[in-house]
Amino acid sequence: MLCLCLGPTSSGKTLLLKKLQNRENIDLTSNTVPTVGTNLVTIKFENQKEITIREIGGAMAPIWRNYYQGVHKIIYVVDASNLCQIAAAGVLLYTILAEPSLQKTKVLLALSKMDTSYRQMRNEALLMLQLSRLKKEIPQEITVVETSAMTGDGTENVLKWLQGRPMTDKIK
Repeated sequence: MLCLCLGPTSSGKTLLLKKLQNRENIDLTSNTVPTVGTNLVTIKFENQKEITIREIGGAMAPIWRNYYQGVHKIIYVVDASNLCQIAAAGVLLYTILAEPSLQKTKVLLALSKMDTSYRQMRNEALLMLQLSRLKKEIPQEITVVETSAMTGDGTENVLKWLQGRPMTDKIK
């Protein structure tokens, strides 16, 4: 099964994938550099299954569609602490959801960096993305999860979503 990890530059894609890959190795001293091009990450689960996720840098957004062939799941990462970026993130998300080849794709909207944002920012982010309206107009199943690669919050739900297992604390 092919999964993509997309989102604007500096939204937290790389750090989130590193945390999913090695849950103990990310802490407050961890940092990354913006992904230029693509990055393949393999995540292993307890049941010996694994999934490979292709992260595509935010700077490559104009050519993301070249990677959509055969994709079943997309993790779309938005920095919830950066309200200035959310409008642009919404435009990119809409272009993904409008893509004819992705009409049956499951989408996980990961609101990242929740450790550095205050509670109201999540609500503002969802309002700016017009998520409730969007969900009524698109065929894709969108799941929203709050995450923090630094603290690990929400990463268990991302792993469950990748495996197709039920999640706890899912945002409607």
